[in-house]
Amino acid sequence: MEVKVKRIARRDTYTIGKMYVDGEYVCDTLEDKDRGLTSMMSVAQICGVKVHGETAIPTGRYLVDMKTVSPRFGGRAQYLFCKGRLPRLCNTPGYQGVLIHIGNKAQDTDGCILVGENKAVGQVLNSTATFRKLYPILKAADERGEQIWITIE
Repeated sequence: MEVKVKRIARRDTYTIGKMYVDGEYVCDTLEDKDRGLTSMMSVAQICGVKVHGETAIPTGRYLVDMKTVSPRFGGRAQYLFCKGRLPRLCNTPGYQGVLIHIGNKAQDTDGCILVGENKAVGQVLNSTATFRKLYPILKAADERGEQIWITIE
């Protein structure tokens, strides 16, 4: 499965994108500020630019793991349906624990990708419903033994 996040609006404190699964639009995304990082940069270069908790992950292509329980979100009520197993991006240079999850504002991201509907400036709305729509699509691919890849551009 191929997931793509196309960043379309880069602002001072947040980044809005569109998420596609196998070429089909699924939802909008919200990330921290895009500071021009790429996966081709060294970790030292990334860490020299990155502002912790305020910087979107580098553009690039990453494997998505569906089997790891999030220590931060695993016990929260809105994630009980997936047993706390949130989609986690693997090998994001200069970052750890990058997830796709529920949230509405850039302050909720901490480097992760939030899903929802961009119907308010700098926010995504209906995030829980959107995550509940996206998660089964990703989980089904994982259960079929497909690798899930996400490209951030």
